[in-house]
Amino acid sequence: MTSPRSGSASHDPADVTEVAQPQAGPASLENHLGGAAGQKYRKYQLDLIQPYVGRSLLEIGSGLGDFSAQFEDRLEYLVVTDSDTYCVEQLTDRYEGRDDVDVLELALPGEIKIRQKVDTVIMMNVLEHIADDSQALRDLAACLDPKGHLIIWVPGYQRLYGDFDRLVGHHRRYTPATLRAVVEASGLIPQVCKPVNFLGGIAWWLAVRRLGVGHASTGLVSLYDATVVPATRILERAFHPPFGQSVLCVATLPSR
Repeated sequence: MTSPRSGSASHDPADVTEVAQPQAGPASLENHLGGAAGQKYRKYQLDLIQPYVGRSLLEIGSGLGDFSAQFEDRLEYLVVTDSDTYCVEQLTDRYEGRDDVDVLELALPGEIKIRQKVDTVIMMNVLEHIADDSQALRDLAACLDPKGHLIIWVPGYQRLYGDFDRLVGHHRRYTPATLRAVVEASGLIPQVCKPVNFLGGIAWWLAVRRLGVGHASTGLVSLYDATVVPATRILERAFHPPFGQSVLCVATLPSR
């Protein structure tokens, strides 16, 4: 296993299980959703993403590695990355002795040194932290196999942008149109670009923007996971939501 270190890239504590330390304020809602209190939410993410995951995977902002670990049974080659030294050390320990896994500490934008191109790149709540998001996507495109997929999950809709976003270093939130524009500007072709987590977006707007909720307890998150997430899944099977807490994009290279 190799562990080159090439700088520091931001990763989002929201929606994924990558947080090394507890986060204060509204961030804790999505931190918990990625953890034990948010099992239905993680399964919701997994079901949306897994049809596009192939046999080799580069994950940007892996944290402790729990999200990409869900795909290990199908992978022949895995690259996990993070900007945080603690997370990189934990990833190195987790995959010690694994010749099929590389651990990188890297910055985006910037060159990504991997031993071979991959057929899947995943970045979950990372792109919004990067000022030059278009260049970051061009750097990722250079790692992608011609028939591969780049999967992007970002916070949705600028109307939801608030103090929480500023606190955790979000440059922006995206709509499908703005995400599609930056993906196309990077030379990639969006195959899917849509809002997801419709009821979650409404709940977020009410809690954070209208009611000023500043902290989410495990009990509150468990209630959200048990009620809002299943209802969202049912609704999104029946119709295409016009709005959501997040935006999902799946892009390919032009040659595809």
